[in-house]
Amino acid sequence: MLGLISAAIAPGLALLSYFYLKDQYETEPFSMVFRTFLFGALLVFPIMFIQYVFEVEQVFTSHFVSAFLSSSMLEEFFKWFILLIIIYPHVHFDEPYDGIVYGAAVSLGFATLENIFYLLTLGIEHARGRALFPVSSHALFGVIMGYYLGKGKFSKKSRGKWLCLSLATPFLLHGTYDYILLTLENWLLFIVPFMIFLWWMGLKKAKQARILSAKYNQSLEDTRTNYG
Repeated sequence: MLGLISAAIAPGLALLSYFYLKDQYETEPFSMVFRTFLFGALLVFPIMFIQYVFEVEQVFTSHFVSAFLSSSMLEEFFKWFILLIIIYPHVHFDEPYDGIVYGAAVSLGFATLENIFYLLTLGIEHARGRALFPVSSHALFGVIMGYYLGKGKFSKKSRGKWLCLSLATPFLLHGTYDYILLTLENWLLFIVPFMIFLWWMGLKKAKQARILSAKYNQSLEDTRTNYG
C-alpha cells in the first residue's frame, strides 16, 4: 500500500517541484503553494460526485459533450475559480511567473488525489501510464491557465481577454485530450503527438512567464532607483 501511494504521489510532487524551482525571483512561500495544492486535491470530491450523477442520470450521451462539459469544463472551471477567487488577489501573487506556480499547484493537487484513487482501483501497474498522461497533462493545463492569469494580473490593458483565455485555453486542450481517449480506437497514436504539443506549449508559456517576470521586476527596480 505504501508503495502504491508513493507511486501515485511522486509524479505530481516532481512536476510541482520543477515549476516551483524555476521561479527565478522571489520564491513563493511553501505554505501558500501547499495550501493551493490541497485546494486542488479537495476539488476531487465535489467534481467526482457531480460526474457520478451525470453518468447515472445519463445527462450526456455524446462522447464530445461528455469530454468537453462533464470532464473538461467541470474540472477546469473549478480549478480556475479557486485561483481567481483565492490566489489571484493574494499579496503573494506578486509577479507573472507566480501564476505558473499556483496554476500547477492546484492542478497537480487535483491530479494527485485522483491518481491515488485510480491506482487503488486499477493497481500499481498503471502508475507509469498515469504519470505520463493524466498527471502531466493536468500539470500543463494548470501551467497554461496560470500563465494567462499572471499575464492578466500584471497587464495594464486587455485584462479581461487574458482572464478569459486562462479558462478557455485549458478547457479546449483538456476537452481535446479527453475526446481522443474516449472516441479513438488507436488513441495512443494521437495522444502521444498531442502530449508532445502540450509539453511544448506548457514549457513555452513558462519561459514567457519568466521573461514577463524579469521585465516586471526590472521596471520595479527602475522605479525605486528613480524615486530613491
